[in-house]
Amino acid sequence: MARIHIDELPPYSPPDQAKKENVLIVAKLMVNAALTAPLTGGVPGHEAEIVYGQKEIEHVAREMERLAHKQVPKKLKKPFLYEAVMARESDVIVFLGNKRAHETPMDVGCGLCGGEPDCSFVYDRVNHFNGLIDATDRSRETAIKGPLCVLRAHDLGYVIGSAMWIAGKHFVDAKSCYSVGLAGRNLDICMKSELVVGILIAAASKNPYADIPPNYHLTNMAKQIDALRKISTITRQIPNHPYHTFDPAPKTGSGKKKEE
Repeated sequence: MARIHIDELPPYSPPDQAKKENVLIVAKLMVNAALTAPLTGGVPGHEAEIVYGQKEIEHVAREMERLAHKQVPKKLKKPFLYEAVMARESDVIVFLGNKRAHETPMDVGCGLCGGEPDCSFVYDRVNHFNGLIDATDRSRETAIKGPLCVLRAHDLGYVIGSAMWIAGKHFVDAKSCYSVGLAGRNLDICMKSELVVGILIAAASKNPYADIPPNYHLTNMAKQIDALRKISTITRQIPNHPYHTFDPAPKTGSGKKKEE
C-alpha cells in the first residue's frame, strides 16, 4: 500500500521532504495572491520567485551572513545573522519584488517621494531622456539604489500582505524579511526589481521565527545537535575497552553463584 510519512526531523529526510512539498504548494498560492493584489493604477509591477531546496536556501543564508559582516550597519548585524538561521530552518522562501519603483514612476506629482509636486525629486537624481529613466547603471552606494517612486513602492505592501494572508489561512508559519530580500536581490533573484522582500515559510510544530534566544546564530538547533554528536563521539572513547572481550554488564547467573 502506498504511504506518505511526514515528520520534521531529521531535516531533508524523505518524511521532511514530504512536508516541504506541502509548503511549496502554499508558496505557489501565495504568489498568486501577491500578483493579484491591488496596484496603483492597476498596472502590473511586481515579480516573484520561489526558492526551494537545501543548496538553494543555503546560498541565500550565506549571502545574508556576508551582508551582516561586510555591508549593513552594526545595529543590523545580529538581525541579519539570526534571520540567516531562520532561512535555513525554512521549508521554502518566497521572494517578491517591485520592478517599477526605481524605473517607471507613477508621474502624478503626489509629492510623497520628496515633497516636489512635479516628480522632480526623482528625475533630478537619475539619468533620463524625456522622462524615460535609464536604469542600466546598476552600481549602488547604498543597500537600495534610490530614489524610488513611493506610490510604486507602497504597492509592495499590498503584495506582501496578500501573500501573508494566504500563509495564515493555510496554517503555515511565515515571516517577511528585508534581509532575505536584499540577499536574494544580490543573487539575481527577482533581478528586474530594486526593491525585494523575502518571505520565509515553514510548517513546524514550533514557529521557527518566534521566541528566538540571544546569539541565535550560535545556539540554534542545528548547532546544538552538532554539539551533542561531538560529545557523544568523545564520551564513547572514554572506557577504551575492546567490545569483543569486555562487557561491564553482569554475567547471567553470577548473582546465584555468589549466594552459594
